[in-house]
Amino acid sequence: MKLVRALAVLMILALPAMAQRSGLYDISGTNPDGSLYTGTMALQQVGLSSFRLTWNVGTNSIEGVGMVSGLTLAVVFQLGEQTGMGMYELRPSGELAGTWTVVGSQATGTEVARPR
Repeated sequence: MKLVRALAVLMILALPAMAQRSGLYDISGTNPDGSLYTGTMALQQVGLSSFRLTWNVGTNSIEGVGMVSGLTLAVVFQLGEQTGMGMYELRPSGELAGTWTVVGSQATGTEVARPR
């Protein structure tokens, strides 16, 4: 009985991560300066609720990590010499929509990632 209860708790804790799927996403967004961008994002689950992310925008490849909690994916990444962070909402369609910024910036960017 204890084993069944423990497995049920693990399944409940894993549901948000299971709802977010690994794979390739098409992204479109707005930089903090208002300029637009498009590209791709690869999302790879590497733990119960942790992910490795790689954004490809133009000739730039940006590496980051993220964690799912509920329907939110929080990410951190390195953008040149600057550290960036973002918060994405998992939509029922599988899209991720959110905002991001770099440490010290007075503005935010937006991004939507659509699964392929």
